[in-house]
Amino acid sequence: MARRAAAAAVLSILAARAAVATDASVVSAAEKEGKLVVYSTTDSAIVSALIKDFGAAYPKIPLEYNDMNSTELYNRFLSEAAAGAGSADLLWSSAMDLQIKLANDGYAQEYKSPEAAHLPSWAVWKDQAYGTTFEPIAFVYNKRLVKPEEVPKTHADFGKELKAHPDRWKGKLTAYDPERSGIGYLLITQDSKLDPNFWDTAKAYGSVSVKLYTSVGAMLERITSGEHLMGFDIFGSYATARQRKDPSLGIVYPKDYTLVMSRVAILPKAAKHPNAAKVFLDHLLSKRGQELVAKAALFSIRDDVQGEATAASLNKEMGQVLKPIPVGPEILESLDQKKRSSS
Repeated sequence: MARRAAAAAVLSILAARAAVATDASVVSAAEKEGKLVVYSTTDSAIVSALIKDFGAAYPKIPLEYNDMNSTELYNRFLSEAAAGAGSADLLWSSAMDLQIKLANDGYAQEYKSPEAAHLPSWAVWKDQAYGTTFEPIAFVYNKRLVKPEEVPKTHADFGKELKAHPDRWKGKLTAYDPERSGIGYLLITQDSKLDPNFWDTAKAYGSVSVKLYTSVGAMLERITSGEHLMGFDIFGSYATARQRKDPSLGIVYPKDYTLVMSRVAILPKAAKHPNAAKVFLDHLLSKRGQELVAKAALFSIRDDVQGEATAASLNKEMGQVLKPIPVGPEILESLDQKKRSSS
């Protein structure tokens, strides 16, 4: 029995490795490094299956996975880099603009992942920054308190609904706080580019005293409790995961345009375990890794992963309505303080 169990474990490791295209010399060097440190904004509980799978495939590369919010991740890395101290080998963050800023400022090393051929062209920048998910941004509502036919289907309809029934929505609408949340500010700046009536819509949000938070978990909790009826600019990934546990949560992807964000991974130049970071990135971007991303409701970005919570499924259903935020320097304008203060 012991021999059979050991053989099964070996076969599992071989199967996991065979599913990833990392060069054998990189894997060998990573195993000699003997460690991997990841800083991430993705809660470890959400990607526990991915972390476990990596550990099974590469038992000689112990993974230290640290989850934190996007601002903490960015500031901690910069502080450690300035001090020349040990820091992360891989940064994985939903704050796309902060990740691109790090790459643009020279902190990221180049690595041409063999898995990149299965990613959309907008998701890779200079082989330094990789989009790893395909997460639609949604309207989310409480099905017990709002009928499906009452839910706006476009941003313009949302503004009209708020103006038509201000008493109903007063204090009952929620969103990210763009002043305190980096991702909230990024999303609202993208809205301003795509919604021709953005300022009218924004005024409508303000007129009903929209309640603002820095945590999507807090927003979803208050929507499911009934404290708020609806939220906008909310990650469809987190909403989908919550909906699996609580079917009273409703999700609508706007028909005029639906933003798509992607968690960006970069490999710092000063990484102490650079090969281990390459192995993890390839595992994350591999078909096997992306299937686990989809199961976690983070929405796979690869073109060959099928099923629920995948780019393939969303593209088939929504097509040109989807507006991915590109992984590149064009999103850095959201960090321009002069532009930010005048917005």
